[in-house]
Amino acid sequence: MSIFDEIIDRRGTYCTQWDFVKDRFGVDDLLPFTISDSDFKAPEGTIKLLEEAVRRGLFGYTRWNHPDFKNSKIHWYNSRLSTSIESDWIVFSPSVMFSVAKCLDLLTNPDDGVLILTPAYDAFYHTIRSNQRRVVSSALVRDEKGHYHIDFDDFEQKLADKSTKLFLLCSPHNPTGRVWTHAELSQMVQLCKKYDKYIVSDEIHMDIIRNGLNHIPITNFVNSDWNKIILFTSASKTFNIPALVFSYGLIIDREIREQFLSVLKEKNGLSSCSYLGMLATMECYNHEDEWCNQLCAYIDNQMHFLSHELKTIEGIEFSIQESTYLAWIDVKALNLSMDTLQDLLVKKGKVAIMRGDTYGEEGSHFLRMNIGAPHKKVAEGIRRIKKALEFIV
Repeated sequence: MSIFDEIIDRRGTYCTQWDFVKDRFGVDDLLPFTISDSDFKAPEGTIKLLEEAVRRGLFGYTRWNHPDFKNSKIHWYNSRLSTSIESDWIVFSPSVMFSVAKCLDLLTNPDDGVLILTPAYDAFYHTIRSNQRRVVSSALVRDEKGHYHIDFDDFEQKLADKSTKLFLLCSPHNPTGRVWTHAELSQMVQLCKKYDKYIVSDEIHMDIIRNGLNHIPITNFVNSDWNKIILFTSASKTFNIPALVFSYGLIIDREIREQFLSVLKEKNGLSSCSYLGMLATMECYNHEDEWCNQLCAYIDNQMHFLSHELKTIEGIEFSIQESTYLAWIDVKALNLSMDTLQDLLVKKGKVAIMRGDTYGEEGSHFLRMNIGAPHKKVAEGIRRIKKALEFIV
């Protein structure tokens, strides 16, 4: 039995996915496969370290800017991603999207365009628009095998527009799961360099990759004559610790890095970090490589199981994603509106799955199903989907 097979009741913990499912789906007696955290416990080593810290009972102001913190990141990138990063690049931030918002303030002005590849993580749309910037969409192209590609002619056209000031990348991509190749990343970087546009890359899903594939950090493309590259990420998705509120970034340009830190400290009053979040991140990056390997293998198996089961349902198509624990399921051939499908899933199947148009119009005939959960839960979710579809008239 895998450690990830353990069923843990998350209800009663103020859990967004379980306790507050009614907020999004209207009822609360649903089996949820929604927001992108997992139903797995954090590694035992991490739990033990946190227990020891809690017993000490000391939760004062905490500094992140020290060698122990930075060396854990250098170690992870070197051992996990075969990548060298510099200590000076590393900065703390409470969350990836907070960091993105701060970069929009620093690097763009109101009404400027921010280029994204769509469909896209819904927070991208919200953060861009709420900061009075414009979403500039370059739609990914999906081939007959369900594989997504970048339309580089459209990408360049959108990037060349003088009103587009920044490219916000998601790598690996949420919701399609694409793991960008070296050639794709290189072309993105070359075009951003050509038109002198910053790249800000959200790489929070970088560790959960299908067997045989490799994630390439965008910082690999930094060179001596161009460094307008910023990477933000966190251990939160991989090790299921988002409630500890801790993320970090790699900002290569010293002037921008200092401005970013000044904004956090002076403008937003964030001079101290989450002590428990920092400890957990350091422990995970220093000691939980094998746990991460086991997680990836478990999610690989879940994806293959889901694929096998969905093939038995007429009207549903599914291609295993290259990364993440988020399954992107094509339901176009069911010939149902998304409202009708959601009504069946909620009322007949008693199951909560994210509607694809949450991630833009390109997702209008998709479901995004979070399978970062024990196998028993995923199997039950599939059973409920099948039950709901029995009521199609």
